[in-house]
Amino acid sequence: MAALSVEHLSIAFEGAKGRFSAVKDVSFSVAEGETFGLIGPSGCGKTTALRAVAGLNTHWEGSIRAFGEALQPGRKITGALRRDIQMVFQDPYSSLHPRHRIRRILGEPLSLAGSRDVDGEVVVALERVGLASAIAGRYPHQLSGGQRQRVAIARALLLKPKLLLLDEPTSALDVSVQAEILNLLNDLKRTEGMTLVLVSHDPGVVAHMCDRAVLMGAGKILRELDRAALAAGFEAEEPV
Repeated sequence: MAALSVEHLSIAFEGAKGRFSAVKDVSFSVAEGETFGLIGPSGCGKTTALRAVAGLNTHWEGSIRAFGEALQPGRKITGALRRDIQMVFQDPYSSLHPRHRIRRILGEPLSLAGSRDVDGEVVVALERVGLASAIAGRYPHQLSGGQRQRVAIARALLLKPKLLLLDEPTSALDVSVQAEILNLLNDLKRTEGMTLVLVSHDPGVVAHMCDRAVLMGAGKILRELDRAALAAGFEAEEPV
C-alpha cells in the first residue's frame, strides 16, 4: 500500500482576471518510508499541491489517498488521519505564535491529545530535535532561525505522524544551518520510520534528501526523476 496516492489532482482559484488553474491533472504516488520531492521553480504549483494533501486547501478535484484512506474535497482532514499527516512550513518565524513561549506552543497539541505529562513530553520533543530543555521557556523571537525551524519540526512530530510534509523547510535559513536541518530530518526519518514529501526549488536540497521526485512547471508534471537523475542535477525551468 502506498503512503500517498495522488491521481488527476487539479486546483483552480478565482482571481481578478478570472479562473486560474494552479495545478493541472497531477498524479504521483509515494511509497511508505520514501522521501519524495515536488520540485520546480516558484509558482509551478508544487506548494499548492502539498497544501491540498495537508488538508489546508480543500478546494480541489481528483483523488488523494493517504495510507489507503481517501481525503474528501471540500472537507477538512479529521480523525486518525489528521494525526498521521503533519506539515512543516517554509518560514519558521511566522508559523510559531510570537506571544507564546515554546512550552505553550508545543504543549497545547499534547494537551488536546490528552497527554498526562505535557511538560515531560515537551522536553522529550525538544531533545529529539537537538534542543536543550531551557528553550521551552523562551519566545520565538529569542531563538535563531535554525532553532525556530527545529521547534517547528518538533511540533510536527508531537503526534507521531506517518507522513511529514515539508514546504521549503530550509529556504529561510542561512546556508550554514541548512545542512543541520536536512541531516536532522534524515535522522528522524530513519528513527521514526516516517514518509516524507518535500517541496523545494533547490537541486542540492533535493539531491541530499529525496529518493525520487517529479519536476513541475506551469502546474503540470514535466517529468519524473529517479535517484540517479537527482544526483546528476536537474533544470528547474518552466516549459516553453
